[in-house]
Amino acid sequence: MDKKPLLVAIDTATRYAGIAVFDGNEVLSEAFWRANRNHSVELAPELVRMLSRQQATATDVAAVAVALGPGSFTGLRIGLSLAKGLATAQRIPILGVPTLDVLAFQHAEQRRPIWSVIQAGRSRICAARYERRRGRWRQHSEIHLTTVEGLTELITGRSLICGELGKAETTYIAEHNDQDIQFAIPSQSMRRPACLAELAWRRFERGESDDIATLSPIYIHPS
Repeated sequence: MDKKPLLVAIDTATRYAGIAVFDGNEVLSEAFWRANRNHSVELAPELVRMLSRQQATATDVAAVAVALGPGSFTGLRIGLSLAKGLATAQRIPILGVPTLDVLAFQHAEQRRPIWSVIQAGRSRICAARYERRRGRWRQHSEIHLTTVEGLTELITGRSLICGELGKAETTYIAEHNDQDIQFAIPSQSMRRPACLAELAWRRFERGESDDIATLSPIYIHPS
């Protein structure tokens, strides 16, 4: 039986790292872990191990997806470098996906608007509001580089908040905002690389790809 084409998804946007192997129907392998500043050391070996478990190598990869940010400058560069290296060596499409889109996508059954949140360092966060339109989540605000206090002021109306927020941060929001707010539980707040893979696969099936030479991270700077 011929092997199915594989898509590898890579996410190093924050202190967490993630990789998934997807064949269009099944998530064959997925790993996400707190890498802190060890992305460059841990990422490539983990990818090799994951492919090996599927009796696959880089030559079996038909496309590579990568989280584009916003996120850590260093983390984003490491993930994009690995993705570009794989795409160049194997002459396969590369597909970039905004980091905050992944968090919204993994709450497919949710009906209330979503605030996707990631840590941005120095007590800052990046956040954007998503609304469901014609069965798909679409970003419905600019990406805000702010603080937990700033996010608390931005939230209006019923919302689900998901992403990298600790107990102290969610408690602050709940105590200082009287809107109808729900918080995703920890297991639903991790960015799943499998969701990144699914988003990218949709583009891959449509024959889309990004320009490997010009694809670059999404960096958010203070206004």
